[in-house]
Amino acid sequence: MGSPRHVTQSRQQVHPAFTRFYLQYHMNPATHNVYLVGPMGSGKTTIGQRLAIELDLEFLDCDRELEARTGASVNLIFDVEGEKGFRVRESEMLHKLASRSGVLIATGGGTVLLQVNRDLLKRSGTVVYLQTSVPQQLARLSRDNTRPLLQSPDRQSQLRLLAELRNPLYEGVADIRYRASGRSIAQSTTRLAQMIRCYWENKPVQRVEPLKEGGQESKDGHAKH
Repeated sequence: MGSPRHVTQSRQQVHPAFTRFYLQYHMNPATHNVYLVGPMGSGKTTIGQRLAIELDLEFLDCDRELEARTGASVNLIFDVEGEKGFRVRESEMLHKLASRSGVLIATGGGTVLLQVNRDLLKRSGTVVYLQTSVPQQLARLSRDNTRPLLQSPDRQSQLRLLAELRNPLYEGVADIRYRASGRSIAQSTTRLAQMIRCYWENKPVQRVEPLKEGGQESKDGHAKH
């Protein structure tokens, strides 16, 4: 058995290499997933597409992936299966996409409603909450008639109700919070990329498995540290 001095010397020899490996691992985009959460009209898809390029990640939109898989629009799924049925399908798709590595996923506005989804987001990647206001949503969604939950004669009241319910849930899962008000898409992309890279230096990652059929899981401008 070596002396304590010998052990210490060995550790000193190994430590620099381990440190380099650790930093390379945690700064390598392929080992990270990024999730964009926030209300409809917050820019998850628009900003997400550019941010994925900046971070060298693959961009995935959960709603579009679900439509491609089912061959039906989100509106149609809502009409046929109701919101509860849609949320089950949405959760299964989220878990499938999150089982991949090196992806940036734009989630649906209601993804955070299910506890199983919130748990997944918090443990398997970096969650970015894109904050916005109801007036901004109204302006951005003024010509959008594709949102099932906006089929209301009083959009402002509907958006306020959704904000009261969902904003605390976005806050609860967020590692990084960002409000793009007054900034261009390019400016927001650059700033968010800087914030995420900084956050990666301290954030461990954990891989997940897709959900089995039936919904069971198989075997900010501010950042939280």
